[in-house]
Amino acid sequence: MIEDQKMLDINLTDLNTLIQTCFDELYRLVQIGCTKTGEGYEVNYSFDKNYKFVNYKIKLKSNEEEIPSITGIYWNAFLYENELHDLFGLKIKGINVDFQGKLYKLAQPFPFSCGPEIKIVEKKEEKKNEQ
Repeated sequence: MIEDQKMLDINLTDLNTLIQTCFDELYRLVQIGCTKTGEGYEVNYSFDKNYKFVNYKIKLKSNEEEIPSITGIYWNAFLYENELHDLFGLKIKGINVDFQGKLYKLAQPFPFSCGPEIKIVEKKEEKKNEQ
């Protein structure tokens, strides 16, 4: 069985209204995830009710854009929102339980805010040593 899923692009200004509708219709919060893209960030909010998923996607140009917290609607979102801040450097306004960047003990701040680092390893030296 494959669950019914909707993926909807939304504007940041519509976030809390749509989240409140999910809450009022008794959807449960499944996850909030983030991905660094070439153009900025993509934040996904996923909800479920009776095996029907609704996913709202917000695109941000930078981590300087402020996202309103949804913890006033879904209290348990505070862990996801603190994680988005700590790992991506996203600014989330009004988190009910704000760890102020100390949810995780990290070697560097906002480690996922930069793109993936691709290193090309030259194999020439290895080949010379093999001969």
